[in-house]
Amino acid sequence: MTRPRAGEHCETTTLDVLLRHQGVELSEPMLFGLGAGLSFVYWDGKGLDFPFLGGRVKPFELTRALAARLGLELEVRETGSARRAWQNVAVELDAGHPVGLQLDSYHLEYFTSRVHFGGHMVAMEGYDADRAHLVDTAQQGGSVTTSLASLAAARAERGPMTARHRSFTLAPRGELPDLRGLLAPAMADCARAFLHPPIANLGHRGIAKAAAAVPGWLARAEQPARQLPQAALMMELAGTGGALFRNLYRDFLGECAELLGGTRVRTAHERYTEAAAGWTEVAALVAAAGESGDAAPLERAGRLLEDLARIEREAMGELAALR
Repeated sequence: MTRPRAGEHCETTTLDVLLRHQGVELSEPMLFGLGAGLSFVYWDGKGLDFPFLGGRVKPFELTRALAARLGLELEVRETGSARRAWQNVAVELDAGHPVGLQLDSYHLEYFTSRVHFGGHMVAMEGYDADRAHLVDTAQQGGSVTTSLASLAAARAERGPMTARHRSFTLAPRGELPDLRGLLAPAMADCARAFLHPPIANLGHRGIAKAAAAVPGWLARAEQPARQLPQAALMMELAGTGGALFRNLYRDFLGECAELLGGTRVRTAHERYTEAAAGWTEVAALVAAAGESGDAAPLERAGRLLEDLARIEREAMGELAALR
């Protein structure tokens, strides 16, 4: 198998492993952008101990969009049976093909953050009598192993964003289309969804909602000294609502500007360069508020989020006009 290249985001890391095995090499930002992966969601409710911020589309939407845009054969298998789920994976691995898995990262033995997240993805490259051989993000160690028992538990978990033992493979149907013809539609599709969300929690409206809510996070948190720094860490490194996905999209737009040129793409790239830095600052302010118990950093974070909603709205306005 091709030597794995660990990335920053779990879904694009998994896609990279599957596609490189088939001889298709695209940068992680290009995979993310072609899959129209950027979004935003602010979600709070009685069942949550703290608000959830998401910086991308729902798990697996990126994979489906990328496969459709590149004309790839995407084979997805889901089942309620743990035995059948293992057979679905083993038959591909025994034939020498890596397999993508969606699972709950809480059960993975190597994982650094022990929280339930049912939208996590990994590429599985092999197994032995006791352990599964996986590729995860660079942050989680890249090429890693976990026990077969822990993998089974991760795949069987049920709850928000989980799937029914989902496994999947990708393969080209022939020669890939010219990327230049795919870039503008990918950017425009992502922009239109971001600019015209169905509810106020999503897209640029979701960022504005976060701007109004974040100043009250000290009162919202039961354990602010723990929850706010944890939220900041997730925002910055996991990309749940912060810079990671903005960094990826910034770099995607940079590649598009080199390939296509054009004022609109270059302007959007400049805006997302600004936005990515702003989200890093927001995360630092949230962490500072939790560590100090002072609400002033959250007030500054709220004002900055108002600016970020505007900046991203302007950037996406440029991209939505592309043909």
